[in-house]
Order: sequence, then C-alpha cells, then structure tokens
Amino acid sequence: MGRSRVLSVAVDVSVALVAAAVGTGLELSGPGPDTHLVAAPTWVYVAAQVTAAAMLLARRRRPYTAALTIAAISVFAPAWAAVIAPYSVTVHGGGRRWRQWAVIAVLAVAFLVGARAWAIADPFSAPAVILCSALLGMYVRARRSLVAELTERAERAERERLLLAEQARADERIKLAGEMHDAVTHRINLMVLQAGALRVSTTDPAARAAAEELRVAGCQALAELRDLVGVLRSGDGTPAGPAEPAGESDLASLVDDSRAVGFPVRLVEEGDPAMVAPTVRRTLFRLVQESLTNVHKHAPGADATVAVSYGRHGVNATVSNTPRRRPPDLDLTAVGGGSGLDGLRRRVEVVGGTLTAGSTPDGGFTVSATLPVYVPTGAGR
Repeated sequence: MGRSRVLSVAVDVSVALVAAAVGTGLELSGPGPDTHLVAAPTWVYVAAQVTAAAMLLARRRRPYTAALTIAAISVFAPAWAAVIAPYSVTVHGGGRRWRQWAVIAVLAVAFLVGARAWAIADPFSAPAVILCSALLGMYVRARRSLVAELTERAERAERERLLLAEQARADERIKLAGEMHDAVTHRINLMVLQAGALRVSTTDPAARAAAEELRVAGCQALAELRDLVGVLRSGDGTPAGPAEPAGESDLASLVDDSRAVGFPVRLVEEGDPAMVAPTVRRTLFRLVQESLTNVHKHAPGADATVAVSYGRHGVNATVSNTPRRRPPDLDLTAVGGGSGLDGLRRRVEVVGGTLTAGSTPDGGFTVSATLPVYVPTGAGR
C-alpha cells in the first residue's frame, strides 16, 4: 500500500470516528426520542449514528451509495454523518453536476424529515450546513483540477523546452560536422596526395618509406574524421558512415607504432576481442590511442603498459605509465586544449561505460575504463 493510500485510509477512519462520536454524543445528550420521526430506545439511535458514520469509509469509492444510505438512516434518526456526505459527493462523485445535487437534495430532505423540521424552532440551520458542505466540496474539486492542469502544463512546457534544446544541439552538431568536413578534409586530402606523389618520385628509400608512412597516417586521419563527422551528424554515438577499415581497432598495431618511435610500451590482452561489438572496439582503440598520446606529450621517456581484459560481461582497459624521465617538450604540450580526458570520458559514457584517471603515488599516471561488450539500447540518447 502506497503512502498516499495509507494517508487516505487514515483520514477516512478519522472522519468516521469523529462522525460516530459527535452523533453518539448528540443522541445521549438530546431531549429524547420525541424529537425523532420514529420513536425508539436511545441505543437504537446510537447504533444508527455509528452505522451512518461507518458509511463514510466508502465515501471515496462509492460516494453516491454512501450518501443515499446515510439519507435512508437519517429518516429514522438524523445522522451527523449527513453533514460530511455532501462534501464527499461533490469532491468524489462522477457524472453530471445535476446528479450530485439531486443526491444532496435527497439527503437534505431525509434529514429534515427525520428531525421533524415542522416541529422544531430552527429548521434552516441543517440545510444551510449541508449546502455549505457541498459548496466546500465543489471548491476543493475545482482547486484540485486547476492544480492538476497547471502541473500538466508545466510538465508539457518542460518537455517542449527539452525537445527544443535537443533540436538546437542537433542543428549545432550538423553545422559543426559540415564545417569540420569542409575545413579539414581538403587539407588532409592534399597531404595524402602530396605524400603519394613524393613516394613515387623520390629515389631515396628512407624518404620513400617516410612518405608512405605519412600517406597511411593521412588515410587513417581521414577515416577517423569521417567517423567523428558521422557521430556529430547522427548524434547517437554511432557513426553514420561505413565500418572502420580493417585493422583500425587493432591495439597491437597501435602499440607497434609507438615502439617504432622509441616509446617503450607493453601490451597485455586477455580474452577474445571478437566477442566485443565493433562500436566498443572503436571506443577502446580511441581510449588507448589518446592515452598513449598523452604519455608521449607529458611523460617523455616513461614506460607504459596497456592491459585489456575481454570478458563476457564487459571490457576492462588500463593504460598506465611510470614517471617521466625528462621534461616534456613545451611546444608539444602547448598544442591542444587540454580536454583530451574529458573527450575520452564522454566517448566512453556514450557507449555505456565509465572512465577514471589520476596520478599514481610513484608519480606516474593511470587511465582505467570499463566498457560493455555491446552498446546498450538507447546509449547516448
């Protein structure tokens, strides 16, 4: 039973107890049975008051039944519960308004008949109290309806605001993707073409090898740019273009590239990478790539370790490095906005993973991430 339900039951029980107590008190202190339409012992009138009060327990679910039953009892012994019944009818009663007022009129007439209104000095107080109870119920119902309508309007306005904000972000992503594609792709294409021309025209083997490496790096940069532009345009963390080229998510080749420039890196892989979805493998590749780039820039001469564990329930990846052995190149560290880790964290969170990064007690640095085996439905939305 919910909290609101418990509160409603407690209120109904309290109202019924108050009605029974007040009605019983009036019967015990009244002038006698000659003031009722039907003469009977006092205990009968007390039982009628308690029975009418008990009907108030059904005032929310069956307001009309409760009110008409109280009206029938009031013909025999005017029940104090008749004062509360009109409120329940106008607050909880369904149907047209005339139906509510018809039931209230029956209740008032029954109360006046039971109280022998033609034989008492003040026959107007009881109808006035019953009318006020009905009007109070109408006020409460109108107020509840107004509050519900205002709440619904506020929620609808909030939903519309979120939709407009999401549309604005989508438009901005598309604009940014277009500008990035136009400004960067052209330059990288020129670089790749010039590197290819140099590889063909030169006779120096070293220059030819360097030109080939430059051409391959440019092709990889184009693929990465296409991947990023697809993410920006789709907005759901899933590239809109074709799958990555073969070997792009191969961590071994990434580590070999670092070793080729004199950077000592150790790779430890456990499990089967084939069980991981392509999108997760791509994210893992970017994670290791960015982490190794940061070690290159900020910790020259340090040893690095890449440890990846592929499991049935997730992928755990850690990139750690020892303290740097020489000061970093200031020109190199000045390149970039210092948002690499933030970008990595957002990319990991897009696929439903988590990322932590921080310094180690010995002066090194560690980046750890936990990724799902596949991209959960709705990730990034």
